[in-house]
Amino acid sequence: MTTSVPRQSPSPEEPRPPEDRKHMLRRRWFTAIMIVLLIGVPAGYLAISAGQSRDSGRDKEAKYSATGLTAHWPARLQRRIYEVPIPHNSRRVAYYETNNWRTSRLYLQFRTSNEGLDKVLAKMGKDVGDLKKGFNPISQRDRDVVGWVHKNPGPYYGLTHEQAEPRPSHDVYVDRTDPKHPMIYIVSLAKP
Repeated sequence: MTTSVPRQSPSPEEPRPPEDRKHMLRRRWFTAIMIVLLIGVPAGYLAISAGQSRDSGRDKEAKYSATGLTAHWPARLQRRIYEVPIPHNSRRVAYYETNNWRTSRLYLQFRTSNEGLDKVLAKMGKDVGDLKKGFNPISQRDRDVVGWVHKNPGPYYGLTHEQAEPRPSHDVYVDRTDPKHPMIYIVSLAKP
C-alpha cells in the first residue's frame, strides 16, 4: 500500500508561478463586475430615487401653492371629512382646500339636476324649502379665495347648515339660472 504525502502549500517566501493571461483577464472581469455591483448599482439607485423625490416635491408644491379651484372631484376621504355629498350625475365639479391650525375649509362647486340638489340637501338634513331666496351665505372673503363671482340676477338661494363641533358646518349657495340644472357652491368649514 502506498501512502501519499499531503501536499503542502507554498511558503510565502517561495515565488508564485506566473499567472497565465486567461486567468488574469478572468480575474479582472470579475473585479470589474463586483465594483459595478457593489458601487454602481447603489449609486444609480440613489440618483434615481433623488430625482423622483425632487419631482414629487415639486408636484406637491405646485398642488398646494395653487390658488383657485382644481377641476376634479375631491378625494372620498375629503368628502367624508367635510361631509359634502356630490351626486353621481354632477358636472363641472371643482374644489379647493385650505388648512391652518384653527380651521380647514373645502370649497366645492358642481352642476347637478334637481334630484341631485334634493339628495345633497337631504344628506344635510335639509330640503328645498329650507333654501332662502336671494340669500348668499358664502362670505366675500371665501368667494375671493377661489374667485367665485356671484353677481348674476338669479334666481339664487342659500342656506347655512350649522353642526356641533367637530362636525363641519356648510354654507350652501344655489344658482338656479338654469332651472333644471342648478349650480351648487358649498363652503364646508371644519375645526380640528
